[in-house]
Amino acid sequence: MLRELVPQASIIGGLLDPNFPPFETQLRDLREAAPALGVEVQELKASTDAEIDAAFDSIAERRIGAIVIAAGPFFDTRRDRLVTLAARYKVPTMYHFREFTEAGGLMSYGVDARVIYRQIGVYAGGILNGEKPSNLPVRQPIKFELIINLKTAKALGLAVPLTLQVAADEVIE
Repeated sequence: MLRELVPQASIIGGLLDPNFPPFETQLRDLREAAPALGVEVQELKASTDAEIDAAFDSIAERRIGAIVIAAGPFFDTRRDRLVTLAARYKVPTMYHFREFTEAGGLMSYGVDARVIYRQIGVYAGGILNGEKPSNLPVRQPIKFELIINLKTAKALGLAVPLTLQVAADEVIE
């Protein structure tokens, strides 16, 4: 989706936290997706605020046309910093939770956390009512949402294709 929004970006950065346990899987997925999209991927690693700053400082030097922020609790706690840096460096950025887009980020695609929280409540209710945790079914997210911030797109000089706007679960104007 980011590639569709920024088709001229031949280099896309992936900002990942090397201390997050799924880091290797995220990195592998990023590397595998790049050839199919016809882009080069520049890996940006950050697990401290200084490393986030350094990653954004390297955008122009590396000719990065867009960035994908990988999921992870460290980045979740740095939402405002990441959104501010993306705006300052004028780099189209895709995030993993709607809260980033609501805070001014360009776009997000990820699980609907509200559905996950409700499911946690159902699990907790079952356990409190005597259900054995081992008897509860394993569930995975089934609802993913695409959120696009048109105000941010305009600030970046991007025209959001109608196909993306129609596909979006929410368009912030």
